[in-house]
Amino acid sequence: MRKILLCCALALTFFACDDDLTTVAPQNETTDEQLSRSEINAAVEAHLHATDRPFDWNEAPSNMLWSALDLSEHHAVIGYQPAGYDNLKETIHLVDVSRGDWKQTRDELVADLRAAHERLTGETIAEKDLLLVEDDGVLPLIEVKLLHAGLVDEFRNRPDVRYLEPSNYEGGDISLRSGSGCSEAPANNINSADYTTITPGAKVPWNYSYMNIQQAWNTSQGDNIGIAVIDSGTYPEQANLNGNFSSGYSTGRSISKLGYYRPNWWSSATDGPNDRCGHGTQMAGLAAGPRRSGGATVGVAYKANLRTYRGTSDVIVNNSREKRGVKNSLVNAGQQSNIKVISMSIGDVFSSGTVEDGIDYAYNRGKMIFAAAGTSLSWTSWYGVIFPASLSRTVAVTGVRDGSPLQRCNTCHDGSKVDFVAVMQRRNATDRTSLTLSRYNNTPGYVGGSSAATATTAGIAALVWATNTGQSRSQVLNRMKQAASIYPSRDRNFGWGIVDAAAAVD
Repeated sequence: MRKILLCCALALTFFACDDDLTTVAPQNETTDEQLSRSEINAAVEAHLHATDRPFDWNEAPSNMLWSALDLSEHHAVIGYQPAGYDNLKETIHLVDVSRGDWKQTRDELVADLRAAHERLTGETIAEKDLLLVEDDGVLPLIEVKLLHAGLVDEFRNRPDVRYLEPSNYEGGDISLRSGSGCSEAPANNINSADYTTITPGAKVPWNYSYMNIQQAWNTSQGDNIGIAVIDSGTYPEQANLNGNFSSGYSTGRSISKLGYYRPNWWSSATDGPNDRCGHGTQMAGLAAGPRRSGGATVGVAYKANLRTYRGTSDVIVNNSREKRGVKNSLVNAGQQSNIKVISMSIGDVFSSGTVEDGIDYAYNRGKMIFAAAGTSLSWTSWYGVIFPASLSRTVAVTGVRDGSPLQRCNTCHDGSKVDFVAVMQRRNATDRTSLTLSRYNNTPGYVGGSSAATATTAGIAALVWATNTGQSRSQVLNRMKQAASIYPSRDRNFGWGIVDAAAAVD
């Protein structure tokens, strides 16, 4: 217990910040003390309390970083750049890692890692054994195994290293409090007041009226706009996200599916695009489910094109395979000229250089990236906005209850990083949330949290963009801001407020 309390105190010192000053731990500070998982988690939780922002391994002392590596199969990711390169965030989409200074930097880094490993351990290591996976050929990062504590200090402060962080550390209780977000079954009993039926027989979720979505359909339905949903994939059994996707009032559009999640670290094979959780299916249904007969719920942008990605196994992006899958999904979405909007109802209390590189890549290619502010158990929703919604290059969304004044949903995170909110929960009946597609047939399921709010708002962005496909991301964002309930003011917890979709498309 004394060690845990000491660790918490150190964390409050290392990570304390206010509006004007952020104090970080010296990155080259070395200590022989090995920390347990509970001690690391205590320090992380102290950081979350003290700073109200996700935990960044770059600010952790080296012994804490090494301890995390030692507890997570020694999986590390190293972001690199030629020494002296200073604007990678703005140019990462232009980098060619296969040639010139970039290739030389990468090759020298790998050679130096192998030499240092031999010097520190007395054992040689081949490049194929050092690298966890092959490079992706797009982003300047490598995934490696670091098997000695001395490698942390030696490499994390090199001028050609942007970040060195554990890629496979899972926060245990910290992450589990958020739950997996998985749900696949249709609801047994849907309150008849939680939807209305419109032609040709589709259900409109009750909460759409608070964003004036149905009125917005008089002007726009999302035609010719591509939405990418990066999540757990979609169920093949859900016909409305398969053969029925382009039918009814939603004809003339397309859906495509990709999978980048590898279920096993030792295998290079992904497990395909199909959902095994339910969350991705729910989010795809909210954003772009078809408007057709049969009684299924209709998505916000029911004429938009859709590309779904299985980048993660559930909503918590907390192991190396999930971070890699999300990163690869972002890169692919960034490369698609028809995709304008990316919806990510996923995240973690730990930041990730791997995922942030993917965010920067897609953002620099003009994509508007929506991310969930966070959903936890009601007694742990004190966390601030999680990663990657905490980034300035994402649009952070959280969920609120119906009625006034604005009140976050009982499991939703809020905070200064939130940009928009969407109504998705009854004020006096917290189990009555939004409705969306489930694993099979046309019977909807209830879904809530900041996840539902994010997918809904991403759909609204597609409606706005479809009114003029030549608009820039900033123009679409400004129209959404100006149509929001709090604009031109900005609330410290709810951003610009609820977007009036009808006003935004006008």
